This record gives sequence, structure tokens and C-alpha cells, in this order.
Amino acid sequence: MKIADLQVLLKVAELRSITAAANQLDMSSSAASVSLKRIEQALGAQMFVRTTRQLRFTPEGERYLPFCQQALDLLQQGQVLITEEQHAISGEVRMAVSSEMGRNLMRVLLNKFMAKYSAVTLRLHASDSRADFYRDGIDVALRAITKDAAKDLNLYGFKICNIPHVVCAAPNYIAEYGEPLIPDDLPQHNALLYKLYEVVHDTWAFYDDTQKYKVKMRSDRAVNDGDIVRRWCVDGEGIAKKSAIDVSQDLLSGRLKRLMPEYKIPLTEMWLVLPSRQLISPAIRLIRDELKQTISERREQLIANKVLAEEEWPDAAIN
Repeated sequence: MKIADLQVLLKVAELRSITAAANQLDMSSSAASVSLKRIEQALGAQMFVRTTRQLRFTPEGERYLPFCQQALDLLQQGQVLITEEQHAISGEVRMAVSSEMGRNLMRVLLNKFMAKYSAVTLRLHASDSRADFYRDGIDVALRAITKDAAKDLNLYGFKICNIPHVVCAAPNYIAEYGEPLIPDDLPQHNALLYKLYEVVHDTWAFYDDTQKYKVKMRSDRAVNDGDIVRRWCVDGEGIAKKSAIDVSQDLLSGRLKRLMPEYKIPLTEMWLVLPSRQLISPAIRLIRDELKQTISERREQLIANKVLAEEEWPDAAIN
């Protein structure tokens, strides 16, 4: 049975004639008859009693017609809803993201989003330097910030998730230089450092159940691009402190191994921020929802594979 068959049935019921119904539906009488036969075969019941002079419904046909009409009405409502949504998801999205998020997670997510909503155009500002909404012509920015900074944020925003961090290294680095087990071991290793605005982040903070630790790291390199830090780490050039989101696929595939899991690193948060509530478009809301879902799936994978414990990555909906 096809949807078009139901349309034929209703038109025949209205006009009490297969020929008249076929003419209005711009199809042949034989094609209309085939549609009716398909319905009867699918239901195992006869819809009409046909004579040379008239066509009337059987009791089964009379009972079936209201359901047939309801089904087509619901399908039409769904079609209108989707059509309206497709037209509403349009316009230009001007977004700022970090270089690492832009190259990896957001590149894939936005490709899928724009394939689904072809009326959306994208202007992406990918940089580890903080974009200025007015100078750079940005409507929305994805930012990783601390909890305190989020409270002081003078912007309208949506919290996307908590961000746990891990210390990690490639298996070949560990095989050659050994694995640090406690914070005091870290200065013996080469750290792959991230710098921003000429500030090199070479002091790493940890805590456990009893105390907090701050370790000044030794390093032969630093870069203002988080993705290069990740790639150096995969290359086996040293150890890195990274967002679990950014290295999730490396950890799951075995390209990187998490180090010192007993020592935790303070959480940060990811926010989608805008200078004005009026800039929240249907497209931005959907991108927000897609991003939350994608990160939630990565969280579940890391927890399921015991890379992270559930309490190490609190759900943003709860915390």
C-alpha cells in the first residue's frame, strides 16, 4: 500500500466513481483501480461493491475511511511543519571557534548541519585568540572558560558542557621515556605546552583527595595552536595536558594513553555566547543542540571505555 493509494480511495469515496477520481488525480482509470486493489489486498477486505450502475462502500470500507482521512491529515501536517522549519532555518551564521575545535569537532558538525539546512551560510572565524564580536563581525562564539569567568560573563550565553582535562602521551613516548605516576615525576618529562598572547601555560595544577599540586613543567616547545599540541603528543614528542573533548578519539583509538588518572585537573566549561539575545536565531539554537548531543556521545564513549569515571565528567544538565 502506498500513500497515493489512500488519496485515490478518498477521491473515489468523494465522487463515487473510479473514472471521475482518476481524472481529477490526473491518472488513468486502470492505475486508480490498481491502487484500490493494493489497499484491499493489504487489508484483506473489500472496500467497494461495484455494479455496472453504481459504486458503494462495504461496511469494512465505511469503517476504514475515517482512519484513512486521519492518516493523510497527519502526514500533511507533518509535511507543513518540516517545510516551515526548513524555511525558518536560513540566513548567515557568523561564528568564532578555537582553531582546534574548528578543524575537528565543529568542522564535521557544521558540514552535517549545512547539508541538512541548505539555506544556511557560514562565516567561521577559527583562532585561539579571543574574537571581538564587533571588530571581527561575529554573532556567536564558542568559548572554553572557567566557572568563575562564566559567572562574570557580560554576555548572553548557553552552557554546552563541563570540560574535564587529562594528561596523556603516545604509547611510543611511554615506551622510550617511561610513564609518570605522580606529580613529582612530571618534571622528568618533556611537556608540550600551549601559549596564548605570549603567555606559556607551563604550570600544571592537580588535586587528589588529600591535597593540591602545582608543577612547573620542563619543555622544549610551545605553540599558540591547541591542535598542534595534540598532534605533537600523538607523534610521541612529549606529554600534554588536554581537554578530554579534543583528545577523545585519540584516547579511544589507543593513539594516546591517559596518565596519572588518580590526580584530577580542575574542570572548565564550554559556553556558546552572544552579545545580544536578539541574535539567537533558529539556526544557532539547532547548532547548540547538535553540539550538546555530539559532546554527550563522546562523554558516554569515554565513560563506557573506562577512560574517565562518570564523576570526573559531570553532566551539564545536572551541574
